[in-house]
Amino acid sequence: MTTIGLIGAGNIGSNLAKALVAHGYNVVLSNSRGPETLADLVATLGPNARAATPTEAAEAADIAVVTIPLKAIDTVPVEPLAGKIVIDTNNYYPQRDGNIAVLDEESTTVSELLQAHLPASKVVKAFNHLGAAQIVDTATASGTPGRRALALFSDDADAANTVAELVDAIGFDTVVVTPLSEGWRTQRDTAAYGPKLTADELRSALASAKRYRDM
Repeated sequence: MTTIGLIGAGNIGSNLAKALVAHGYNVVLSNSRGPETLADLVATLGPNARAATPTEAAEAADIAVVTIPLKAIDTVPVEPLAGKIVIDTNNYYPQRDGNIAVLDEESTTVSELLQAHLPASKVVKAFNHLGAAQIVDTATASGTPGRRALALFSDDADAANTVAELVDAIGFDTVVVTPLSEGWRTQRDTAAYGPKLTADELRSALASAKRYRDM
């Protein structure tokens, strides 16, 4: 059984954990406050979930998820994630994260910052353009008419395809895009950020996206 290690257990992390457990995955949850603070959440998730430290979650993970505020990505364990697929759910919110010059000038992107922090990992950007509760609430079975699609971005096509299989299993079609630097196409204020879109609609939204400097 595949184990997903979650570094972060806030709104996105907890809803993603719920979806993963419901579809047969093991999850190891962690946060910055300690495993004991996750006892209630783990109890609701059942026997396929446990709490750990971020390092322990990274070590246990077959696939890891980083779902913490962008300003804290330097705290993500590096060595335990070497060689592993790491899903990045993050967006840049200056009011939360403070101003980050390289993002303000658009010389890089959110997930490229995580990839730079984890040079031996395979980062895949996902789950950043829908509301946290919608990870559970808008999931449907494969083949459902009008099924929601999620965009995935990576420099590694095999890693993206592996994540696409996971995303399909928990209820969504996917649109895979390379390279990782294209991840800006689902950042806040783009057409893909927020609405429930089918795969074809999402492709159109991605194609129409504009950089902030061009808006």
